[in-house]
Amino acid sequence: MNPLHIIEKYFDPNGEAYKILVHHSHDVACKALAIAKNRLDLNPDLRFIEEAAMLHDIGACRTLAPEIFCEGDYAYICHGYLGSEIIVKEGYPLHALVCERHTGAGLSLSHIIEKNLPVPRRNMMPLSIEEQIICFSDKFYSKTHLGKVRTIEKARKKLEKYGTETVARFDNWCKMFV
Repeated sequence: MNPLHIIEKYFDPNGEAYKILVHHSHDVACKALAIAKNRLDLNPDLRFIEEAAMLHDIGACRTLAPEIFCEGDYAYICHGYLGSEIIVKEGYPLHALVCERHTGAGLSLSHIIEKNLPVPRRNMMPLSIEEQIICFSDKFYSKTHLGKVRTIEKARKKLEKYGTETVARFDNWCKMFV
């Protein structure tokens, strides 16, 4: 599988949104692979991590996010499940789970209901070690400040809007992966 071939079906390779997505996704993939290589005791699938990290934000193409040149119809928080739908149609259901489960540090059903989020009413929590590594790695990179790595403190602060459960999950990942 070549993730760029899939991305190019949904993003104009000459467009700014494509450049932003690929740069961000490459940064996330590199961090995720570095973490996975340091935790070989967890038996992570390195190839899967690289592919899924490159595809994790593909659903942004269907969202309205002008700051990253996306002109879709959905709120940005929907990009995870929208990406999952895309990647399932492409024939990669396990990669699709990464798309769906990486938003925030995962979205629990109770959080979705409590905040009345415009996403399907189901648990969207990263479960596999690969999903967790990619989700954690994603918290260190922005699509609006490409190439800049957030500190643990800044990444943690950005997650506070998702609640104490999310911050606690991130803190646990820090213990596992840092």
